[in-house]
Amino acid sequence: MYVFSFEKLEVWKEAISLSKDVYKITSSFPSDEKFGLVSQIRRATNSIGANLAEGTSRITNKDKAHFTNIAFSTTMEVLNHLILSKELNFISEEQYLKLREKIYKISNMLNALRKSQLKNN
Repeated sequence: MYVFSFEKLEVWKEAISLSKDVYKITSSFPSDEKFGLVSQIRRATNSIGANLAEGTSRITNKDKAHFTNIAFSTTMEVLNHLILSKELNFISEEQYLKLREKIYKISNMLNALRKSQLKNN
């Protein structure tokens, strides 16, 4: 089976791992949040990997870096949703810290990827 370039990115693999964790954790959120915070946080988390995948299909490094930047911005959106989830007691402090650690790792990887894309411009 052919492996696309985005599938080789370690940051994409980390983003998929974060998405899976978010799906598991949000499954225990109150049912009245199904179309609110659950939908928002899942959509945003999935968007990190999706933007990396879309960016790899672009021709110029500037375009690739643009999608990496969008992935970074979306990562910060996810962090915001997780902070709110913790404040509302939908997730524990332990769950929050574990996810925040993953977000920190992903954000650093995205910054490094963006810098390398712009350096090769």
